[in-house]
Amino acid sequence: MLKNFVKEGQKLPLYGVGPFIVYGMVMVTAIGIVLLGHVFKIGILGSPWILVFRIIGAVLIALGIFVWFMGALRSGMDENISENKLKTDGIYAWVRNPMYSGIWIALIGVTLMWHNVLMLGLPVVNWLIMTIALINSEEKWLLNLYGNEYAEYKKRVNRCIPFFPGVKKPVKIGRIYE
Repeated sequence: MLKNFVKEGQKLPLYGVGPFIVYGMVMVTAIGIVLLGHVFKIGILGSPWILVFRIIGAVLIALGIFVWFMGALRSGMDENISENKLKTDGIYAWVRNPMYSGIWIALIGVTLMWHNVLMLGLPVVNWLIMTIALINSEEKWLLNLYGNEYAEYKKRVNRCIPFFPGVKKPVKIGRIYE
């Protein structure tokens, strides 16, 4: 279970910037739903898309909750933070930020439940919020704390989108992915 403690010598905060990233993504999604679904009422799709969007949305909500649960409650991350150890196994072998990713995936599902084609841009905005915040905060902290170990981990495991362990991550060469 998550604990709200700081052990003597602990170098990273238990929660960090996480709540701010999540609040930002939730606010973008809520504002998009209110504006596009209730105020302007534009982009809303009819049958059979309602059912398609809702089924996919429900699956993504369940997947997002599962990914978040595995990262937050089943990974032992609290102990790693308190012991200043880099977590690279379990769900962290699939994605570097499973808690943020799980929330992001669930919010994509919530967005799809509204069966509105214009809301499909919301996950992109949320991904940008998550990515920019992580690059400018936690990734810098972790690189400073763990050095080459974290740099190598970043090469193997994607930041936000889970990959199966052992599947080669795309390598960026300039603006082209190999």
